[in-house]
Amino acid sequence: MTSVPLALYVAASAAYGTYFTRRSDTAGRFATLVLVCGALAHTFVIGMQTMQVGHLPVVGTTAAISAFVCLLALAYLYTETMTDERAMGVFIVPPMALLLAIPALTNTVAARPPVLDSPWFAVHVLSLLFAYASFALACVIGITYVLLFKELKAKHLGFFYSRLPSLRVLDVMNGRAITVGWLFLTVGLAVGAIWLLQVQAGAVDPRVQAMSLFDPKIFIVILMWVVYSFALYARRSIGWSGRRTAVLSAVGFTVMLLNFVPIGYFVTRSHNFY
Repeated sequence: MTSVPLALYVAASAAYGTYFTRRSDTAGRFATLVLVCGALAHTFVIGMQTMQVGHLPVVGTTAAISAFVCLLALAYLYTETMTDERAMGVFIVPPMALLLAIPALTNTVAARPPVLDSPWFAVHVLSLLFAYASFALACVIGITYVLLFKELKAKHLGFFYSRLPSLRVLDVMNGRAITVGWLFLTVGLAVGAIWLLQVQAGAVDPRVQAMSLFDPKIFIVILMWVVYSFALYARRSIGWSGRRTAVLSAVGFTVMLLNFVPIGYFVTRSHNFY
């Protein structure tokens, strides 16, 4: 089912690439239109999967990746609408298509074990996924900031200068994305801790029993919270902004990707409910 939104994301990636290199308004509008169609198709697929299994399909790493890509598409489209700036699409949409290829290959939806039948679990997962989408935006904005900064520092106003927003605009956007992501990450961790305290005492599922601070997936999420908390603190109290904040965004997002795919699939003893 995810093959249709995947194809649309791939087409949108090509259109955003054309817009970025040629600065064609026609290509830009077409890219946005195709991405909107992809996001709508993806939302429809998730809705159909929800009806199929009777719950929101966020159980397991594969389903979580699909939901993350959908949220990232919607978050980026909102940002594009608010700023009227399409230049960052070339950095955001291709990774979305690459990630969606993982659930597109399996094309299955895991049933939810009884232990996960809790509203706390749904809030926990959705909060974390929205945080991840915000951090992905912050990372891309940070990368574009560094590219433009290097061009300005070299006093060579060329490729990126003519295609990207100003450094001030990028810095403000980065700060907002990190703030929103940190808030949802905090909520997700707090709700997850409440849910775990409720179910772990009498749980017989070894995956639930394995959930602790020493589990790699949980430890990495806490490490992410520390990184982004420092980024917010440094921005407000130390005066860090611009390139330093951009680098922290990239570091935090790299940690997140490691947690999402290799650790989520191959290392953790918990969270693999599929």
